[in-house]
This record gives sequence, C-alpha cells and structure tokens, in this order.
Amino acid sequence: MAHETIQTVSESESHMTTTSTVRTATTQPEWFASWFDSAHYHRLYAHHDDREAAALIDRLVDRQELTAGATVLDLACGAGRHSKYLASRGFDVTGLDLSVKSLERAQRSVSSNLRFVRQDMRLPFGTDVFDSVLSLFTSFGYFEDPADNVTVVHNIARSLKPGGRAILDYLNVRHAERHLRANEVTEREGVVYRISRWTDADRIFKRIVIDDRQAATPLEYVERVEKLTLAELRFIFEVCDLRIEATYGDHHLSPFDLEASPRLILVARKMNSWIDADLPAREILSNAAHGLRRHPEI
Repeated sequence: MAHETIQTVSESESHMTTTSTVRTATTQPEWFASWFDSAHYHRLYAHHDDREAAALIDRLVDRQELTAGATVLDLACGAGRHSKYLASRGFDVTGLDLSVKSLERAQRSVSSNLRFVRQDMRLPFGTDVFDSVLSLFTSFGYFEDPADNVTVVHNIARSLKPGGRAILDYLNVRHAERHLRANEVTEREGVVYRISRWTDADRIFKRIVIDDRQAATPLEYVERVEKLTLAELRFIFEVCDLRIEATYGDHHLSPFDLEASPRLILVARKMNSWIDADLPAREILSNAAHGLRRHPEI
C-alpha cells in the first residue's frame, strides 16, 4: 500500500486549522488525484475563469442563497477562483482541495479572510463551523465506491451550523446523456487534446488523450462522474439532515427543467443541531439511493 501525506482539520477549533496526518491509499492513485495535479488540466479548462466564477457568486448573493459576511467553505476549491471572489465580497472563506498544484496557485491569494487547506473531502472538516458549504463546477460524484458520496454529504452537513446552507452544482444527467459529444479535438497553447465521451449504467466518462510535442508519448486521463439524479441526491441529502429548498438549472439560476437544463444546482438547509456520530450503514444508504434508478425521476 502507498501512503499519501495530506492535511486534515482539527475540529476543536472554531475555524479550520491544518495538521499533518497520513491517509492510506491504494497503489494506483484515484483518477482525480493525478489529473487535477496536471498542468494539462488547468490548460484545458482555462476558459472557466475568474469572470465566470464571479458571475455565479454574484447571482447566488442576489438570490440571497449566500448571506453577507458568512463563513463559507469552498469544497474542492481547485485554484481558488470562487474562493478569491467570495473573499473579495467580504465573506470569511476556507478553500479545501486535494490537489497540490491547484493549491499552490490558490495560496497566492491568501489573506486575513481567505485560507486554503489540503484534504480529502471524505475526511471530516469540522462540526458546526460554516454558514455555507459550496461544491461548484461538478466537484462531486468522482469516487469508485458510491458510499463515499454519502460520506461527503455527511461531512458537509456535520460542518454546517444549524440552519446553514449547502449549495451543490452538479450536471443534469438526462441532459448530459442526450447531448453527449462523443468525440472532440481541441488545441491549447500548441498542445492537442483528443477527447472522447461515453456512458455506462452508472457513470459518464471523458477520456483525454494529450498530444504534447514535448512529451515522448501521448498522455491519457479518464474523468469519471456518477449519474446522480435529483431523486438520488434528494435522498442522500435528507438522510444527512439536509432539506433541499431550491433547484436551479444553470449558472444563471434559471428554474430546473429535467429535459432542458444543463445543470442541477441544489440549495439545501441543515435542519437540526448535529449529533456527532458516524453515519450508520453508509453502504446500505448508498445502495438504497442507487435503487431509486428503478423509479421515475422526481
């Protein structure tokens, strides 16, 4: 077994602090651990820029989904484009991510109300700490074990103050499947990216083959996102004491439409004070969530 040194969070503090720990990992790294640390990831997705991030945050504030001056966790913050803008608007912000390279970029913007932590989101990140937890740009549903999705939502709920909000920006599975672009070739800064997409019963896949003149052989990465529907996400949220209060269908916060919306953005509220205990039978809950696929979307 390989061992990966990461940062975790001390729950005895009112704000997140970093402490060294070691988490056991498999010999083969999970796909996102290597891909998000690649310079090619940042180059390929460079069009998702600070302006786009600011526009989404502004709309969430305008809709009062984010409260002025709130403490915010930007979960899977990447290079910190949403975190930085939130801090500029006066929020007290913590960005959390696993990628070393992304966080190296993010750390350039650290300030009195903006900090970054390196951690796997499957590990707890505090109890009753945040007014809001944001998971933006499809930063969820990556794991081989579907039960890990329940663990992440459990950690989100645990970290929220009573009445706090979780905002999850996910893809709309039905729209994604119907508009899947099977093959695409794009070039960024002289590097050619050959992209193919496909699905199976449970996931949507994207293979990125990178033809870089400076590399001896082409590189290849495969993204994998679980097909989680509104019904499944609602179930997972509810068993973690999060009640969905609003659904939006795109980054303009238009109403969600199952057939037409490209995104599924959920706003959920934590209903009760957290009882600090492990989520029981997470595998059972995860299997039950997957069982919802036998029924019509709700």
